[in-house]
Amino acid sequence: MSYAGPDFGPPQPRRSRRRPLTVALAVLVPGALLGWLVYEGVGGAADGSGSPAGAPPAVSPSAPPTASSTTADDKEPATPLKGKVVVIDPGHNLTNFEHTAEINRKVDIGTNRKECDTTGTSTNAGYAEAAFTLDVAHRLRALLEKQGATVRLTQDGDRPYGPCVDERARIGNNAKADAVVSIHADGAGAGQRGYHVILPGRVHKGIADTRRIVAPSATLGRLVATDFGRATDTEPSNYIGDGTGLVTRTDLGGLNLSTVPKVFIECGNMRDSKDAAQLTSGAWRQKAAQGISEGIVSFLRG
Repeated sequence: MSYAGPDFGPPQPRRSRRRPLTVALAVLVPGALLGWLVYEGVGGAADGSGSPAGAPPAVSPSAPPTASSTTADDKEPATPLKGKVVVIDPGHNLTNFEHTAEINRKVDIGTNRKECDTTGTSTNAGYAEAAFTLDVAHRLRALLEKQGATVRLTQDGDRPYGPCVDERARIGNNAKADAVVSIHADGAGAGQRGYHVILPGRVHKGIADTRRIVAPSATLGRLVATDFGRATDTEPSNYIGDGTGLVTRTDLGGLNLSTVPKVFIECGNMRDSKDAAQLTSGAWRQKAAQGISEGIVSFLRG
């Protein structure tokens, strides 16, 4: 075997050390040029907004939302009735019938003297008006308290009878209530259906003076009547109020003696079988409470 040493072999070509750099530049320079051309084509808007020509647009970090960027719902107070006082007056009392002497006692209502209270009516099956009014009052209280209102009941099944109509008025007056609603159900004849709201008439006689509360009470009554009808999907009375669902009276001590906005609502006729079916339904009573609540809220929020 022959051996060729380094001094005797054929000369080897010298490898250029600049070829990798040349290749890299050949690749990078066209890419950079292309990128610059693209930027110049689409980046003009940045120059128009104040960025230096040829400089990449500045990217601002996202700013947290300010108070002014909140939606109307975010601004809505969770307790719109905070600071408001509402008195609910559940009509009659379940044990009034056991205290006939006491509830028959006459009290001064300004225009005349009238019985302290009555037993109320009932359905033909024996469901008492007093049971109905207290149940709706409890449901209504829960709804209003969720709205932030301070709620007081004139009676909560915690009294042997009454209170008398003059005391019911005083409870609202002493509480400086922003609104008072007395809850009832009627005892009219069969076929007479629907709800109605009783407004205080103008009375200025004896210890009664409703002059300052007639107007706000009328507003409260209209709102309660409207929202009650919508929530319960029922019609105004077909036997009183000429289809308006509103009646004005001057013979009710609870209204005559009130010094704060107050109305009565007769939620239906317990003596009519169709109305009675609604009045004895817990689901319907919840709708009744919801409707009354919405009327009160609308009134208090102006």
